Amino acid sequence: MTAATEPAKTSPATLPRKQSRFLRKMRASPAALLGGAIVVFFVAVALLAPILPIVDPVATDWMAVRQAPSAAHPFGTDEIGRDVLSRMVWGARASLLAGVISVAIAVCLGVPLGVMAGYFGGWTDAVISRVTEALLAAPFLILAIALAAFLGPSLTNAMIAIGLSAMPIFIRLARGQTMMVMTEDYVESARAVGLKPFALVARYIVPNIFPPILVQATLTIATAIIAEASLSFLGLGQQPPAPSWGSMLNVAKNFLEQAPWMALYPGAGIFLVVLGFNLFGDGLRDALDPRDH
Repeated sequence: MTAATEPAKTSPATLPRKQSRFLRKMRASPAALLGGAIVVFFVAVALLAPILPIVDPVATDWMAVRQAPSAAHPFGTDEIGRDVLSRMVWGARASLLAGVISVAIAVCLGVPLGVMAGYFGGWTDAVISRVTEALLAAPFLILAIALAAFLGPSLTNAMIAIGLSAMPIFIRLARGQTMMVMTEDYVESARAVGLKPFALVARYIVPNIFPPILVQATLTIATAIIAEASLSFLGLGQQPPAPSWGSMLNVAKNFLEQAPWMALYPGAGIFLVVLGFNLFGDGLRDALDPRDH
């Protein structure tokens, strides 16, 4: 097998050039840089929550119920005197954790099934594809709500429900990408010389389908964060008194006139972090597009 038939193998000289092109294309996209900055900011806030100089997010102060933003409480307080800024910071941990973990579940379950369907074809492909189509027939959020209600209200169950609901997206994407890669000459050459299926998948198929999977995962994190907020809003996600942006909005809807800041900040947090992941995912897709040199 010649080197010309093995484009999946990257030489040491080629790798820096690809990395340089990737970084150059990312830097050339202001939207991607803005999205990346937003994501890094929220991730840093979530990671540093335990050491930030903020009050306990579940501590109540009955003398400061629904106080407007002030020096003592920059984002104001909620219906039982809890600091909204503190709950925003700790709520970011729940939202980002739910987004990342649920997408990890979807990728770990969906990609292997999609690769199996695309590689083996036949009845394997037929069974996996029919089940995937049946799951895709149900709207994503409705399916997540149904699964979360079945599993029971908790952040862990919400992440499992969101991950299972997002899994069909990755099955379909991995299947399509695998079928495309299977038509390449270097894959045919590898099969002709007797390379075992597992080795062929690991060495040639997975590396070549990884970029679109990564882009889809980045974009799906944004969808998962919205889904987690929706489940928490409905009482199926993070349970009180633990902070969650969705549950904060659920309470805030009762005090929109008296304390609008209770809804403003969690709503802005959801908007910004979803915007950040979408902008970054779009930039990542453009940077990883092999057709654009």
